[in-house]
Amino acid sequence: MALGKLIKLSAVATALMLAGCGGDLVVNAGGNDNGGNNGGGNPTPPPASACPAFATQGNSLAGVSKTVCEITGTITSDVRLTANIAWSLSGKVTVGNDNANNATLTIEPGTTVFGKSGADYLVVARGSKIQAIGTAADPIIMTSVNDMLGLSDDESAAEWGGLVLLGNAPTNKCDQADLANCQVEAEGEAGPYGGADAEDSSGALKYVQVRYAGFEVIPDNELNGITFAGVGRGTTVEYIQVHNNLDDGVEFFGGTVDAKYVVLTGNRDDSLDWADGWTGRMQHVLVRHNPNDTKANRGIEADNQSGNFTAEPVSKPQIANMTIVGNNFDGEDDSEGVLLRAGTAAELYNFVITGPSGMGECFEINSDESVANAGNGEIVFRNSIIDCAEPTKNSVDGNGNVTLDAKAWFMQQPGNMITDALIGGYVPAPNSPALGNGYNVANNVDPWFDTVDYIGAFDGTTDWTVGWTVGIHPEDDLAACPSGTTEVNSLSGKLNCQLTGDITDNITLVAGADYVLSGRVRVGIDNTTAATLTVQPGVRIFGKSGADFLVVTRGSKIEANGTAANPIVMTSVQDVIGSPTAAGQWGGLVLLGKAPSNKCDQADLANCQVSAEGDAGNYGGNNPADSSGTLNYVVVKHAGFEVIPDNELNGITFAGVGSGTKCSNIQVHQNVDDGIEMFGGSVSCKNVVLTANGDDSVDWADGWNGKLQFVLVKHAADGAKANRGIEADNQSGNFGALPISNPTIANMTIIGNTFDGDDDSEGVLLRAGTNAQLANFVITGPEGMGECLEFDSAETKALAAAGSLTMTNSVIACAEPFKGDLGNGTTTEQWFLGQAGNSVAANQAAVLDGIFTIDATTPKDMTADSFFDAVDFVGAVKPGNDWTAGWTVGLDD
Repeated sequence: MALGKLIKLSAVATALMLAGCGGDLVVNAGGNDNGGNNGGGNPTPPPASACPAFATQGNSLAGVSKTVCEITGTITSDVRLTANIAWSLSGKVTVGNDNANNATLTIEPGTTVFGKSGADYLVVARGSKIQAIGTAADPIIMTSVNDMLGLSDDESAAEWGGLVLLGNAPTNKCDQADLANCQVEAEGEAGPYGGADAEDSSGALKYVQVRYAGFEVIPDNELNGITFAGVGRGTTVEYIQVHNNLDDGVEFFGGTVDAKYVVLTGNRDDSLDWADGWTGRMQHVLVRHNPNDTKANRGIEADNQSGNFTAEPVSKPQIANMTIVGNNFDGEDDSEGVLLRAGTAAELYNFVITGPSGMGECFEINSDESVANAGNGEIVFRNSIIDCAEPTKNSVDGNGNVTLDAKAWFMQQPGNMITDALIGGYVPAPNSPALGNGYNVANNVDPWFDTVDYIGAFDGTTDWTVGWTVGIHPEDDLAACPSGTTEVNSLSGKLNCQLTGDITDNITLVAGADYVLSGRVRVGIDNTTAATLTVQPGVRIFGKSGADFLVVTRGSKIEANGTAANPIVMTSVQDVIGSPTAAGQWGGLVLLGKAPSNKCDQADLANCQVSAEGDAGNYGGNNPADSSGTLNYVVVKHAGFEVIPDNELNGITFAGVGSGTKCSNIQVHQNVDDGIEMFGGSVSCKNVVLTANGDDSVDWADGWNGKLQFVLVKHAADGAKANRGIEADNQSGNFGALPISNPTIANMTIIGNTFDGDDDSEGVLLRAGTNAQLANFVITGPEGMGECLEFDSAETKALAAAGSLTMTNSVIACAEPFKGDLGNGTTTEQWFLGQAGNSVAANQAAVLDGIFTIDATTPKDMTADSFFDAVDFVGAVKPGNDWTAGWTVGLDD
């Protein structure tokens, strides 16, 4: 147990001891707002009003301004719990006597009821009712004193008893010939349940939370969060949550009660458990095991009757639209999905069962009787998705012989899939197979159900858990989306804020939310309306589809200034929700600037209108020092979608971007097209990582004359598609266009792979009239990589032959180091070895250890230009100074 937790528990123990001695229960819990506080360390004095006659004045709670009123014993007349009082349970509090002295307990919206110890719990006896009807804005909360004091956390459980409803509906533990006299004893010595009235009503639960309960009231007998024992369908149950219960979340012992909108989070045993002939209905159910991998067992554990598997009536609930998200807990009882056993039957529709790789099996049928039910149609399981590393577990007999191939049976049922559900947190992504493939249970099963066309608990648009639940919307999230963005359905477990259209006012993307691109999002309107998009460290921006991309127009800026510990990440929805990632899952980032391009009319640069790829907008102008803002510690992943035919976006496009733009510590990972491409302009960047990109890693054209230092290119280690580390042009339509592309690049490492296709993995290709000044390169790769240095076009070859194009102090270690010649009788190899400080090494192992340079080539001193740092190595990264550590991805592959 963590030290902080021990300190908390010690504080509670001390406070309770003092309370038992007659002193006020006062613990300095800080800013807890359960029941309200004054923001200070001492409790606000309670109101002068006394407790009602059925309760006694309790000890005040630190940080809680409300009067504490204590309830004990049996309530035999109607009472109302109001929201202006914090209600304390003392021991077993029972509403009514068993089918006698009937009473109704009414609880107002926003009311809190709490237990001080595990022995405190609330029971509604047969014949009596609870009317606990909260609202989404003011749910009713049943919790522990620890929670009231702000001491409960993600690992808390069993801090009080729980809620028990006892009804007069049938159970198969009764004598079916004498149901009216049924006397089945409920767990925790709560009292008897069962009877002959399937329509019995125990009242209503609506917008009710039960937190941190499940204490072992008697040995080996923990309470569930909410126990429904013989509860009839006249009872209304909607919008209930059980959070962090030690035992099951909710359990049905017989009865006929129905429930809609049920949330079961962090429960240590089974989330939904039934037995003894329950025949109710449920729809819209979310089960989420603790994401911290705290103890959990099954999403559903279902029995008929443990002592008699064929007892009648047989358990056969109808459940639709349930999402189960497991965790990695691996103990005596693993985190698992659905177990049907002990003779139960069931009708299950529109389920999603998923979880991380360490989760146990997601579907199993056990016991000969339940296996028989699967074969005779008494178990229905259809239009559902299993997305688990261990999707099913077979049923076996006592000799280990398979009696049911669970996977084959599941896949034989209509509409079932074992596939990636594309679930973000618990909500389906827009491209999830859960959407549109649901079974219309309202029309085909029972009109009690809501009409749906989706699988799982959520339709991908509305998150019905928002506003009234606990523990699933992180407390460090923003309370609301920043101005200029719109809250949308969350796919990532935190607040999701959407960006759309043209942004014409300054916007700050604040940490604590994830930001969703919808279509082409442009910052500013070209040279007319300027805006700045500020992105805080740690912010994540994602696209849902290939058509989603971000553009910064001429005259506007992006200020994306992350840190090594908290980089800014631009990625795909698949990455956000933990599904398989690939190149081309969204668009990319485009910066459009006002610096010159040789595609402009050089006599009229101010009116330049060059259209960028992907219909992003226009770029170019007469300001080489133009600023498009800042990119620092920015990672762009899984982009490069073909936005328009034959036109994929680069990871980051720099089009006419000026030298006033600050660019450092950037990465493009797994892009379909180029990693970064410069179309004219004069932007310069340092510390650039380009990994697993499908086309060229660095591409330039149209007169770019900026600078780069410390550039690491690594083609995919698995030999996936790649082309050149550098592909460089002046202008494809006019090789002699002015100004000529002429960047300066120092300290670059290019590591190829074995891809062999229409465009092989290669090193550097200089062509189409480009010039360049290159120094301190390491170009290498495995056996099977293509050529590592090549010139193309007479114009570029002439620049090399004349000494205008240079490459010095560099080493090439490739099986095919060179290709072609300069057209003047000089081969590429002769030219390279004729440059100062250049050499050829045997292979990759001779020059690199992983990404680190071990070659001893003397570097060129570039510090005559203040942009460049002094170095004592060639290549991008040296041992002992790994500037890529902590913020990049894909370098360990």
